[in-house]
Amino acid sequence: MTVNVHEAKTTLSKLLQKVEEEGEHIRIARNGKPVAELIPLSKKRNVLKPNPKLKARCLDDPMAPLDPEDWPGL
Repeated sequence: MTVNVHEAKTTLSKLLQKVEEEGEHIRIARNGKPVAELIPLSKKRNVLKPNPKLKARCLDDPMAPLDPEDWPGL
């Protein structure tokens, strides 16, 4: 489904409901050219997923103090 910017602004709540409940992908166009897309987010997202390139790891409690072996160069 494609809507223009004006329609997207005036019906945003309805459009978000379609995306959320029906999984619809909605393109937003300006002067007939698509510029953005509303798509559903996956239900399960792990925002603390480790980045293997950084050799990072997830902490159980991000506010807990680090152990001495976790500090580089000590």
